[in-house]
Amino acid sequence: MKQSLTRLFIPILGVCLLSVFSGCRPHAASGVRYDLKGKVVAVDKGGRLVTIAHEDIKNYMPGMVMPFKLKEDWPFEVLTPGDQITATLVVDGSSSWLEDVVITQESAGPDTKAADGIGEAKPGDEVPQFDLVNQDGKRIKIADYRGKALALTFIYTRCPVPEYCTLMSDNFAEIDRQMQKLGDAYQKTHLLSISIDPEYDQPAVLRSYGAAHTGRYSEEKFDHWELATGNKDQVKGIAQFFGMRYYHDTQSGQEQIIHSLRTAIIAPDGKVFKVYRGNEWKPDEIVKDLKSLAETH
Repeated sequence: MKQSLTRLFIPILGVCLLSVFSGCRPHAASGVRYDLKGKVVAVDKGGRLVTIAHEDIKNYMPGMVMPFKLKEDWPFEVLTPGDQITATLVVDGSSSWLEDVVITQESAGPDTKAADGIGEAKPGDEVPQFDLVNQDGKRIKIADYRGKALALTFIYTRCPVPEYCTLMSDNFAEIDRQMQKLGDAYQKTHLLSISIDPEYDQPAVLRSYGAAHTGRYSEEKFDHWELATGNKDQVKGIAQFFGMRYYHDTQSGQEQIIHSLRTAIIAPDGKVFKVYRGNEWKPDEIVKDLKSLAETH
């Protein structure tokens, strides 16, 4: 299952296979390595342990439930019980740990809470009136789109992985093109991409990025699809409302944002209509949602 992922992956002796979250790192030379696959049962951030119900580990041990130490810090910020993961188990003498953790499937259900206690918006929830700044430097609020069906997703412009943030933006460009053919429905809908990298993604960067995706460049007016960001707290607030998990990794020596993906449909009354997880949704699905809401409100 394709899912969310990080920023700045560096190929090391080949191509890293990416799913949901990943920390693609060079391996240390010491220790024996085994492939591990399983489900997260518990996360103990204070004790730096993650309990996993794992499958048989070939040539090492049968499947069981047991705690593991982690080499990296970032999984403690995003892992939640129920997440399906793969990882490398390293056994070095009397020590062992997990590294190269990849979340292949997030825990099911909107009621699941991450390690920080944040849940996920559900259909019918009122969307708070978050303040943002769009690609033109104009202050906007979610309330500005009342009366329209709004599709909202999260991106950052420096994401190099084509299956993740780039795909979200390509999909939104396709949705914009399809909606233009629907007459009145086009005027009753709107698209909004929110950057989780506010320090870099200033309005001018967002404008250039968005215009490149629509292919209209200097002629792009952003009348239907806007890009926006805010300060760190504003972005964090709206991301957490929709269950979007992300973490700034400062320990790897590379600037990274490890994150999940969320795309939401907000009805004209300002309430959540649907939340899509990951990257498996297709533009046709969003167009169908927006068209239906535009015709019934």
